[in-house]
Amino acid sequence: NVHGTKLSHVKPHGALYLEAVENQITAKAIAKGIMSLDPDLYFVALAGKKGATMRRMGEQLGLKVVYEAFPDRAYTPEGTLVSRKQPGAVISDPDEVAKRALDMAKGFVTAVDGTKIELFVQTLCVHGDNIGAVNLVKNIRQMLEANDIKVKPMGKG
Repeated sequence: NVHGTKLSHVKPHGALYLEAVENQITAKAIAKGIMSLDPDLYFVALAGKKGATMRRMGEQLGLKVVYEAFPDRAYTPEGTLVSRKQPGAVISDPDEVAKRALDMAKGFVTAVDGTKIELFVQTLCVHGDNIGAVNLVKNIRQMLEANDIKVKPMGKG
């Protein structure tokens, strides 16, 4: 509890996140760190088959794991994020991002080659360095609510 707030979740960032997706030792170390800090914290992990290692390590240690997807990022057919070094890896069109968020809430994402990848998604991440990120989030919320999908803070139902 710092400055009158309480931490609710932990999400590894950037390269550490990508390493935890691929590496069981890294995923387990992160999960152990969360457990030692506060076992009531949520562990945010990649949705879909590729996130299984992260999720399994958290769940084995008894953490509450939240499944995450990225509507403003392109996905490979394998279910990972397209490298930011590739053109089209970051999606900035508000309508496209909102449509992708709706698809994710419905249980899938379309990869760059048109493959539909099944995902069980509980939380969405929009990158703050994306052009117009605030507007992307507003559009996502409007799209979800217009389709009777409730948006709630993590841990609230």
